[in-house]
Amino acid sequence: MSQEIAAIGSPEFTTGFRLAGVRVFENVPDDEKEAQLDEAVSRVLERDEVGIAIMHEDDLEYLSRNLRRDVETSVEPTFVMLGGGAGSGGLREKIKRAIGIDLMDEDS
Repeated sequence: MSQEIAAIGSPEFTTGFRLAGVRVFENVPDDEKEAQLDEAVSRVLERDEVGIAIMHEDDLEYLSRNLRRDVETSVEPTFVMLGGGAGSGGLREKIKRAIGIDLMDEDS
């Protein structure tokens, strides 16, 4: 079974991924993130077919503490945060945790 990619965030954020062929998405308008983002992320976490979930890094601040911890430690799906900033360096570690090897290790 192949794994799906999911995009979570504002319609403006998810549209580009949808145009690229991402079929799983949760649209949460900016003015509703406070109330609805936890539920949207929880729905993606519960979907067995999702292997990677993409969110904007700034949206982490809208998540409850427990759900944010779940997102930051989830292996499957692996959450990838876009938007640069100080947290973007964790992508290598997340991929390593998800597949068990460091793809960027020159000795591999």
